[in-house]
Amino acid sequence: MQFDFHAELTGAIPHLRAFARSLSGDADRADDLVQDAILRALRAESQFTPGTNFRAWIFTILRNQYVNQLRRRKFVAEPKDGVDLDLLWVPPSQDAKLEFQDFRRALMLLTPDQREILLMVGASGFSYEEAAEICGCAVGTVKSRLSRARRELSRLLNSGRELARRSEFTGERRGRGTAAAPAKVMRRRLAGPSAPRQAA
Repeated sequence: MQFDFHAELTGAIPHLRAFARSLSGDADRADDLVQDAILRALRAESQFTPGTNFRAWIFTILRNQYVNQLRRRKFVAEPKDGVDLDLLWVPPSQDAKLEFQDFRRALMLLTPDQREILLMVGASGFSYEEAAEICGCAVGTVKSRLSRARRELSRLLNSGRELARRSEFTGERRGRGTAAAPAKVMRRRLAGPSAPRQAA
């Protein structure tokens, strides 16, 4: 089958948008990132070699855009000391959206390096080798960042659960329903422990 660059690019847009929003934490910035990445990809169409990994190629373009924006803004997100965990945890309810918001808050507290690796390998399904290609680093660095990211995410979520347990004793508990299952599935995907597929 003949490679269709525009069809591949169109199919990648939802994944690019999800990745950009998780990286930036802002819908408007994410949309700008995706638009810039698409324009750059179209201009660089002749540089892509059909038969190679298109998804890794377009994700690399978007990631480079994000890194360049951080440099221009002279902003480097570091781990936050003394994070107010009361802001991290929303007491549970039967609405799965609340639990997902808790998870998203914890995700955004990770460093950018940890967050992007977690999203690429845990959520987007990239192999270690593909993630290393996108980030321009060694496979061992990817594994190390992923391990640290999973530990930190687990710590943040467990801290939130501890706050929820405390609220039970003060009569503030709201019952958790089965609708929270989708958020639990996403947590399991990002937290491991299964290793990602190896690149072909």
